Amino acid sequence: MTAPNSTTALLTLSHGSRHPAAAASVAALTRAAGELAGAPATAAHLEFNDPPLEEAAHNLAEQGVREAIVVPLLFTEGYHQRVDVPAALAQASAASGVTLRQARGLGTGEDMARLLAQQVPEGTDTVVVYSVGSSDERANAAVADLARRVGELTGCAAEVSFATRGERRPVGPEGNQEVVVPLFVSPGLLLDRLDTDSGDGGGQSRCVLPPLGEALAGIVSHRYAEVAHA
Repeated sequence: MTAPNSTTALLTLSHGSRHPAAAASVAALTRAAGELAGAPATAAHLEFNDPPLEEAAHNLAEQGVREAIVVPLLFTEGYHQRVDVPAALAQASAASGVTLRQARGLGTGEDMARLLAQQVPEGTDTVVVYSVGSSDERANAAVADLARRVGELTGCAAEVSFATRGERRPVGPEGNQEVVVPLFVSPGLLLDRLDTDSGDGGGQSRCVLPPLGEALAGIVSHRYAEVAHA
């Protein structure tokens, strides 16, 4: 975390992952977003990684921080965003004495569509937005809409694939250049599984891009500013 100052702190809140590289990736994104926002920044996690949100809030309190804006590193309005995050914020705020204000999550809006489109290299025929997936069909529909918009921006055929559905996609036509854009903040076990199946044969060329990581810093900074300057 950067040195505390009078600016309201930025707290990112990830879901957390068992992947050994996930926490470091979130920390790097948080540092980059804090630099853009001009705010002290630190990362917290709902599960699997340290620190949990309550511990992060206590750490801020010990450094004299009295208020922080929490940006959930979540793409959809699923259960975690609607239920888990507000409950975690209320508990951590009450325990630490730090006022925690919730910002919008990463979302699936136009800024995210443009960011994903920027990742797609020239010569791509088909872009696949690869998401974890949700039990909430509205969340899945939002990701499908995002994929369609990425297709419009890139001029590519666009599809969506959900990791938790165990989908096996058909092989594309001969010579098709397919790029998979993971809707992942950081490395994840589900993403590793996809990497092991990066070639489908049949003359199709398939490239799996890395997780978004620090490329999300601008969006995270903007989510912080929406609340800080409201």
